[in-house]
Amino acid sequence: MKKTVFYVLTVVTAVLFFASCSLEEPTFDEGLLLGKWQQKGTQLFYTYAADYTGKTWDEAEDVTEAEAQRFTWSLDRATLTQIHIMEIGGSVPKTYTVTELNASSLTYEDSFGKSFSFTKVN
Repeated sequence: MKKTVFYVLTVVTAVLFFASCSLEEPTFDEGLLLGKWQQKGTQLFYTYAADYTGKTWDEAEDVTEAEAQRFTWSLDRATLTQIHIMEIGGSVPKTYTVTELNASSLTYEDSFGKSFSFTKVN
C-alpha cells in the first residue's frame, strides 16, 4: 500500500513539474514596443512611448493623431495591458496576450482569441 501511494505521488509530481515547464509564458522586450504601429489592412494606429503612455486613432473614422485617445500601458512578460483614458472621465482597461513582438511586427490576442497584427511605421 505504501509503495502504491509513493508511486502515485511520484507520477503526479513529475506530471506537474513537466506541465509547469511547458506552460511558461514567453517574455517580450518592451523596448521593441516603443514607437508607432499600424494595424495591418487598416488605418488604425497605436503609439507606445517610453513613459508608459500611448495614444490610438483611426484615420478611416476621420480621427487624426491630434485627436487620439490616450492610454497608459504595461508589458509584463507576454501580457500587454492598456488602460484607455476617457475624455468624460473614467478608464477602460484592455488586456492582451502578445504572441509576436520584434522590430517590425506586433501581434496580440484578446481573451476571446481574436488576433490583432501591426506593422511598425516611421
